[in-house]
Amino acid sequence: MSEVQKSCSEIPYLRLGAGEPLVLIHGLGEVKEGWSNQFELADQFDLIIPDLRGHGEYQFPGEISIYNFAYDVITLLKSLGIESAHICGLSMGGMVAQEIYRQAPEMCRSLLLVSTFHYAPKQFGELFLKYRRAMVKNKSLEGIKETAAKICLYSWSKENFEKFYQFYQPNKEYYIQSAEACLKVNYLRLLSNITVPTLIIGGQYDSVTPVWIQFLMHKQIAHSEFVIFRNTGHVAKLEAKDAFNKELRNFLNKHNTAS
Repeated sequence: MSEVQKSCSEIPYLRLGAGEPLVLIHGLGEVKEGWSNQFELADQFDLIIPDLRGHGEYQFPGEISIYNFAYDVITLLKSLGIESAHICGLSMGGMVAQEIYRQAPEMCRSLLLVSTFHYAPKQFGELFLKYRRAMVKNKSLEGIKETAAKICLYSWSKENFEKFYQFYQPNKEYYIQSAEACLKVNYLRLLSNITVPTLIIGGQYDSVTPVWIQFLMHKQIAHSEFVIFRNTGHVAKLEAKDAFNKELRNFLNKHNTAS
């Protein structure tokens, strides 16, 4: 059973299961409940699933930045008495996972980086933000969600759209700030210094963070593992739930640090 709690730092989160701690960090515009397809992992792991600043129930966030997203997760883990955990992040959440490692590598048992990137060239960032600002300004919330679903999903089935809409809940006030934060990351030097077990996951038809980006990350992180899910877009956790969960479970079991 899940519990919605607040830490001493007022960070909303879900906590399910028992075992080695596994932090699941959502992407841009998502909420913590977007990991519902992965709740079954609670049979083996202590799942800790926060809302990032400006997302879900975390609506009085202060400054939005990848640094602060990561700082919040680190603060939450410390408040729960957790010294280290496996850190899994999707898209923007994958950038947060990298930043957690940069700030506190000793707290990372492993990294699971899903459909994410490590650096955004300036020209690409300007084009991306121009498009995002126009989308937020000119569309209703429902229109924003529909556009995002069509970009993120490979299969436009009714079931996939309904599931995506359920957990994609962008807050207009913080959405662009969060997108801007993503485009400021630069972990080009960090990747080669990552020493913990790392799994990198990409989607074959991901049009948000194309799979060649994850391949470049894989080549820069020594001994990392790289998996491409076929016939999926940006959210393999939704479109290939069973295979995705199996891949996470296999990787985590291989790198179980429990005595």
